[in-house]
Amino acid sequence: MTKTVFITSTEANSGKSIISIGLVNMLLGKAQKIGFFKPIISETQPGTKDQHIQTILKTFELPMAYEDTHAFNWQDAMNQAEGDSQGEMVDTIIRKYKNLEDKYDFTVVEGTDYLGDGSAFEFDVNVLIAKNLRAPVIAVVSGANKTTAQTINSVLTVMRNFESREIQVLAVVVNKVKPEQVEDVQELLAAQLSAEMILAVIPASKSLQSPSIKEICEKLDGKLLFGHDQLSNQVDHFVTGAMNVPNFLGYLKENVLIVTPGDRGDIIISALQANLSVNYPKVSGLILTAGYEPEEQILKLIEGLQTVIPIIAVKTGTFETSNAVGAIRSKITADNTKKIQLAIDTFNKYIDINALDERIVTFKPSGITPRMFQYQLVNWAKSQKKHIVLPEGNDERILRAAARLVNQEVVDLTLLGNPDDILANIKRLGLNLDPSKINIFNPADADRYNEYVNILYELRKSKNVNMEMARDLMTDVSYFGTMMVYCGHADGMVSGAVHTTQHTIRPALQFVKTKPGTSLVSSVFFMCLPDRVSVFGDCAVNPNPTAEQLAEIAISSADSSSMFGIEPRVAMLSYSSGTSGEGEDVEKVRRATEIVKAKRPDLKVEGPIQYDAAVDPVVGNSKLPGSEVAGQASVLIFPDLNTGNNTYKAVQRETGALAIGPMLQGLNKPVNDLSRGCTVDDVFNTVVITAIQCQQ
Repeated sequence: MTKTVFITSTEANSGKSIISIGLVNMLLGKAQKIGFFKPIISETQPGTKDQHIQTILKTFELPMAYEDTHAFNWQDAMNQAEGDSQGEMVDTIIRKYKNLEDKYDFTVVEGTDYLGDGSAFEFDVNVLIAKNLRAPVIAVVSGANKTTAQTINSVLTVMRNFESREIQVLAVVVNKVKPEQVEDVQELLAAQLSAEMILAVIPASKSLQSPSIKEICEKLDGKLLFGHDQLSNQVDHFVTGAMNVPNFLGYLKENVLIVTPGDRGDIIISALQANLSVNYPKVSGLILTAGYEPEEQILKLIEGLQTVIPIIAVKTGTFETSNAVGAIRSKITADNTKKIQLAIDTFNKYIDINALDERIVTFKPSGITPRMFQYQLVNWAKSQKKHIVLPEGNDERILRAAARLVNQEVVDLTLLGNPDDILANIKRLGLNLDPSKINIFNPADADRYNEYVNILYELRKSKNVNMEMARDLMTDVSYFGTMMVYCGHADGMVSGAVHTTQHTIRPALQFVKTKPGTSLVSSVFFMCLPDRVSVFGDCAVNPNPTAEQLAEIAISSADSSSMFGIEPRVAMLSYSSGTSGEGEDVEKVRRATEIVKAKRPDLKVEGPIQYDAAVDPVVGNSKLPGSEVAGQASVLIFPDLNTGNNTYKAVQRETGALAIGPMLQGLNKPVNDLSRGCTVDDVFNTVVITAIQCQQ
């Protein structure tokens, strides 16, 4: 079961607030704690709050702080996106949402309001949010001012856009459809959408769309002279009172607002009388323009009436005021209980609540986005804080990553190197890194230096290492850092930003050794592709593994995949799929696959298989129909280092994927290697996965 639904539209004034109100009301009948989250709110004046959020919180008495209900206003979100900080924006949204997910049984998430320019860009932002929250979507499409054909085309276009981005849609709501078009729209869409899709077509409703007198008064910055008790009056029509009275009376309609110059006492009196007469429709209110207010005698007459419709004075002229009234779009506010109940009734009438409830209960999120994966990794690492040693403490990338790690309280850190140099670099780089929160020392000056020398000598004397050699080796930061891990004085080590892979892992191979039952150290990368996270192995350590070694790499990689919450579907890659190819290289992969199946019958594994058949459902079904792995592989095992290393780098560069790793697997204790071309993000992420390894 999902714990969230994302309600989004494709244009302004679609009426998605009706769906939000109705859904919250529905869910409160099924769960005790419901949360509401609108990641990006419309621009508000300083000190004011989003009106729709306030309506939801007050109407349903949700026990939420207003600050928890959103992450950004639209301008701040756009500043992040334009400043290449879109990833940080998404991270913030995920973090705020996850806080709600932990507190509430279900969270209703609502998309942006489309009040600015660039609707295509805004749609992409909503898709990005929905995908990263792994939330199924209720899509709201407006049928206002559209023909039947235009409405159908709008819905199908929206559905294709969601499908192409692999967003799962629970329901489509077509709102504000002309009553005479409802039946045709319903029938035509039902014939073209999948039978499982929940479809609702809601006719246009004046009662929901028409603004109240209060809304109009606030929008026009008017001065309310009379009728304080009738501000909820609904305005379905407005008319300009600029003609003589008999002609003017002929234009009155039910729930009409009259706009007239303030010095037209005849129109004012006629409007008041018409409202009292059973022969004329109800008058919702009067707007007096041009800065004029009624003369004293007119005011005296009005004050003597028992019931007075709202009368508002504005400074703008009649024409300008009429245009402003016509442009007002009604909002459902907390004080308009009549409209709120109407929204709930509309939702209950046109939405198949039972079907929607069943879809929510049975929905299972698929895949995981890179940002969500990273968020989960950081939270996982923080849940059981570990101590990581970074031997290359003077490298700028290491220091920048260290500042992030310490400030986010992900791990405890030790930096190896000259303390004076490290502290000087922290100051030079202007890093927000408190030196008192990290350990910094030079191996040769460390309190445990002699202790470590003796331990290394005892461990390696059978390999012709004498005491002098042990002393020399222990001044090396890689040896010292690895010995900290071996002795339990640190939980894990990350190095390689400056040193080679061999320099980093040689000490670990010499005395940390491999796990029982494991003869091989190998590596995996977590490839964070735009829509999923895949595990690539081995792309960093073993040049040309045998079939037996390849099988061991596959098993270790599958276990690493499971450890990090990715269901392993293992593809043993080759240049042919199934039985189609021959040759020594293919036979090696075929033998390795059989070994994996024999040793671990619980694993889903397929091989030999080509890369496209492993990851593309169409190709996979064509080449290996009925396979549990083809087209949906999550763990991809390359036949040799040349293939693996080139492939991961090609995928990374051509798709913009984030490659986290390499993570070494098979060692008794976590030691991980960085690339000398690593970024600050690479260092940060590798420390995080090392900390998680330490927890196992």
